[in-house]
Amino acid sequence: MPDPVVAACVRMVGMEKILLVIVAVLGIAAAHVLGPRIRIAPPLLLVVVGALVGILPFVPDLDIDPEWILVGVLPPLLYSAAVSMPTMDFRRDFTAISALSVVLVLVSAVILGVFFHWVLPDISLATGIALGAIVSPTDAVATSIAKRLGVPGRVIAVLEGESLLNDATALVLLRAAVAATAAGISFGVVALSFVWAVLGAVVVGGVIGWFNLWVRRRLSDATVNTAISFTVPYLAYLPAEELGASGLVAAVTAGLITGAGAVKYLSPQHRLSDTQNWRTVEFLLEGGVFLLMGLELSGLIAAVRDEHGGITTAVWIGLAALAITLVVRSLYVTPMIWWLDRIARRGTAIRPYLQNMDAKISEKAQKIPDQIPSDAADERPPRRLRLRPRPGGQRRDGDRPQITTEAFAANPAAVQHYRTRITRRIADIDYYTAAPMGPKEGTIVVWAGMRGVVTLAAAQTLPDDTPSRALLVLIAFVVAAASLILQGGTLGWVIRRLRLADIADDRAAEHDRLRAELSRTAQDVLSSSDLAARYPWVRERIQRMEEQAEEDGNATGIDLAYRQAFEEVRRATIAAQRETLLRMRDNGTYHSSLLTQELQQLDAEEISLDLRLDDE
Repeated sequence: MPDPVVAACVRMVGMEKILLVIVAVLGIAAAHVLGPRIRIAPPLLLVVVGALVGILPFVPDLDIDPEWILVGVLPPLLYSAAVSMPTMDFRRDFTAISALSVVLVLVSAVILGVFFHWVLPDISLATGIALGAIVSPTDAVATSIAKRLGVPGRVIAVLEGESLLNDATALVLLRAAVAATAAGISFGVVALSFVWAVLGAVVVGGVIGWFNLWVRRRLSDATVNTAISFTVPYLAYLPAEELGASGLVAAVTAGLITGAGAVKYLSPQHRLSDTQNWRTVEFLLEGGVFLLMGLELSGLIAAVRDEHGGITTAVWIGLAALAITLVVRSLYVTPMIWWLDRIARRGTAIRPYLQNMDAKISEKAQKIPDQIPSDAADERPPRRLRLRPRPGGQRRDGDRPQITTEAFAANPAAVQHYRTRITRRIADIDYYTAAPMGPKEGTIVVWAGMRGVVTLAAAQTLPDDTPSRALLVLIAFVVAAASLILQGGTLGWVIRRLRLADIADDRAAEHDRLRAELSRTAQDVLSSSDLAARYPWVRERIQRMEEQAEEDGNATGIDLAYRQAFEEVRRATIAAQRETLLRMRDNGTYHSSLLTQELQQLDAEEISLDLRLDDE
């Protein structure tokens, strides 16, 4: 064949691939536009469209290496979700999140493994547990659906945290179960490998997360900054996997650290660029996985028909497995809700004691200026506060230590840390009281536990020599599809039937209190600003902005000195208010969504000032 003909064929194949990518991107966009209008979850719509396209006679069978999904898709997806996860909410509900994402996955995988081994005697128990690990983790699709339906923020936090960590738990267990099918390994080896997979990944992810912030805070170009951020999930994933740890846990850890430190270390332009670009990446990757799985369905069904004479077995086993997961989840969540309620009630009981302790510390702190010796500042403060002992130098069990005024004088930083811990503890108690996890919230946690991307991708990683591999993969597909159809299609109806309490008024009142605190911060900056005193117009303008909580970009004045004074004072105000919001986030005194909203508003104002400066 002549070389020009070969070259023409190569170009044609390349153009066809490019055309397929274009069609796929447009299809993903269309599904997210059309899905809400016809009340079908976009992921499910993409699977259906992919399946219909896959059965067309001129469409070739598609076989995608699952490693492309596990390595190329899941790390950035989980990293992106972790960056946007409020660390305050993650910390507060870490008990529930870890219980769901680790313990529940392990319990579900073992129970499902026994079931699969029972109904399919040809597969070993280890293979059954591997399939159980595949269908056990929930997907973040449920969280996006629940957000649109007005689910309480605490339930959303629990579902988001669970979907971040249970993927890694399931894949680590899947790896151990697959290894057990090849060679006998003891339970102790599996347990140790699991512990190392988590702890090693946390260390690697933590190092990468902090290094990411350290490097990117020194870069001024937002485009370059975002480009570097695209490498972070892989920089965490690859070394963790080489060390035998979980790359997904490392990617999640790096994302949590990046999200927590982004406001402090990255500029508003960098954060805005990251948010917009990562949303696009997440949108395309998740939609692409569902579309690809739909395209692979026809070939999968054909393989099962050839091996087993039909797909009836896969359908009824998949539906039964979904029912088992829901039953196990219900039986697990019920005592967990009771446990969380008990913790909340214990916190409510000790709240008066904490308030009394904080009041006493505050009272002693006010006496420090009158009682500190002149040379106290030259003394090296002790590492711990000195506690006032009982007479004779002994203290009985149950006695509560009292902090002396001398301790405040010797180590004021430790006292401030002590007060911060008390404030944070009180804020946590108020959070649990205002957002209880009762039977209604528990029902949502159970019903919103849908399967999705990880189940479909992990099923493809079963070794080619696994007995009845095509059947097992199709069972996982049935579980994921039925979960999206049954639970995703009825979640809105379930939430409406539960008639959750309306918290709009409470949230509005909390927002008013937050705005009042930010206004006080602005007044403190104006009171200490020489420019604000020199230009009364600047003070009046910023005060008016704080009252209206918005900016009229046209009223910055004509005189250059006024404009420079306004910008300098406004930047100082924004910096002080951002510091106040970060302190509130650390203490947990306001809801994370309100703090995020105000931080974004400050970012928008600072970007507006930068744009105005660039235009001059």
